Amino acid sequence: MQELLKRKKGLHRTVLIVDDDPIAREILGAMLGDMYTILYAPDGAAALEIITNEKLTLSLVLLDLHMPVLDGYGVLKMMRSDNELWRIPVIVLTSEKGAEVKSLQLGAADFITKPYEVPDVIRARVKHAIELAEDRIIIHETERDELTGLFNKEFFFEYGRRLDIQNGNMPMDAIVLEISRFHIFNELYGRNYGNLLLKKIGKNIHELVCQTGGLACRSSSSGFCIYIPHISDLQDKMPKLLSMIDEDLGSRKVCIRVGVYSDDGSGLDMDQRFSRAGIACQNIKDYYTTSFDIYNAELHSKELHSERLINDMDKALEEKQFRVYYQPKYNIRDTIPVFSSAEALVRWFHPVYGMISPDEFIALFEDNGLIRKLDRYVWNEAAAQIKRWKEELGFVIPVSVNVSRVDIFNPRLVEVLKEITEKNDLENGMLLLEITESAYADNAQQIINTVKTLREHGFKIEMDDFGSGYSSLNMLASLPIDALKLDMKFIKNICDNKKDYRLVGIMIEIARLLEVPVIAEGVETKEQLELLKKLGCDIIQGYYFSKPVPADDIAGLITPEKKGEAPC
Repeated sequence: MQELLKRKKGLHRTVLIVDDDPIAREILGAMLGDMYTILYAPDGAAALEIITNEKLTLSLVLLDLHMPVLDGYGVLKMMRSDNELWRIPVIVLTSEKGAEVKSLQLGAADFITKPYEVPDVIRARVKHAIELAEDRIIIHETERDELTGLFNKEFFFEYGRRLDIQNGNMPMDAIVLEISRFHIFNELYGRNYGNLLLKKIGKNIHELVCQTGGLACRSSSSGFCIYIPHISDLQDKMPKLLSMIDEDLGSRKVCIRVGVYSDDGSGLDMDQRFSRAGIACQNIKDYYTTSFDIYNAELHSKELHSERLINDMDKALEEKQFRVYYQPKYNIRDTIPVFSSAEALVRWFHPVYGMISPDEFIALFEDNGLIRKLDRYVWNEAAAQIKRWKEELGFVIPVSVNVSRVDIFNPRLVEVLKEITEKNDLENGMLLLEITESAYADNAQQIINTVKTLREHGFKIEMDDFGSGYSSLNMLASLPIDALKLDMKFIKNICDNKKDYRLVGIMIEIARLLEVPVIAEGVETKEQLELLKKLGCDIIQGYYFSKPVPADDIAGLITPEKKGEAPC
């Protein structure tokens, strides 16, 4: 590529003249010598040796057809069958009109008729052939993903739109394929193994496109798009395709997610098709086995609902449709559980849909970055409520608030949080910051640095959903945290599942080694409480004591004997 760009800037190009007639060679050399570096070969065998040795610098071959040892047809066939030599353009030298068609069919770029009578025409043909070949190579290099050989995303969509126009908008299916948690494979097995995965998947996709027609691209670091003529039974064939990919990837389990938009005759354009295929793929993002989903009316309804929530978000913030509820936390280290703090949980009371579960809008806002606005709203509401409780009750109730991954990468995060606590006359440690374990795994060092800065300013950090993400023991040892909060999925089955019981015990032991308290959420029964207490858990929250309640109801849960201090 760099060599081509240099040639474009006006540097000399090299031309090989192949002819068994020395006089003919000299005539052509004289015509072109002031414009190009000229090499000569007396026959096809000698020409191939020069072409092979000079393949990176050779710009054109002028090739006579009738020569001893190896004729021009043989040279053309060998060049066109070689993955590197095919890029070098060839102009055939001939006096036989019948040979022109055969030469072009074999891959010749042009032909020059003997005898050579008009030098300016020959120079123009040579110049034109070289420029066309160089442009073609540059386009080919830039339109392809270097690793997989598939199209790049930009070229893919441009070609796809043209394909639709040229084929009268024939029915086409859109497929989005993603490798789940690809960054973890890179961390565990190295980037070379990750590249090998991409190459193998790219090969399978290329074979699919060759069999069905259409085109495909690598659309992101771990994603692919496939655009193929409509297959009526694609839903039945997809498991077989995924099975073939799984077999090709070998023993290490790789989770592949596939979203499909099957043409239904609605006349959507290419971008809309892939938008819907992407929604289907996103719909199974939490699956831990290779799987696929096909876009349907239910997903379409869900998409419209999500879009409505996104559009309504700013108005909901202005009108305070979002309300903060508080779930009490209890210190269970003593005989009698003692109220110690609370967690802020947001609810959306929509004027049309009524009370919307956080499960519907939190993940949606995390995906598009709107969670930042909602988090700041909750932080302000929680801090103001801590201040009110302090004035009304005479003591401080610390409150845990969620800090999303988007917040972590905000360079003004510490400044924003300090402004909120100062405005409400609070110590920074009264606002407990919950960060999910999986967030640490995404960009560990940057997040660790941010958390260290927060702690230096007095904020306390709780690692939320511990056990559900990906943390190496080495990383755990260096994490700057003040408490571990166990994923409630482990608590749910702690009484009936010995494995979950043991896992909770191990996680509590890890917390002891880190010298931080353990919080368990989702505690609903006395049996769960007793087992957690036996294992050494410090704090619990859940329906056993109280569901999340409005701020006004918290005071009724705090009696003098229940008031305590949060361990973190």
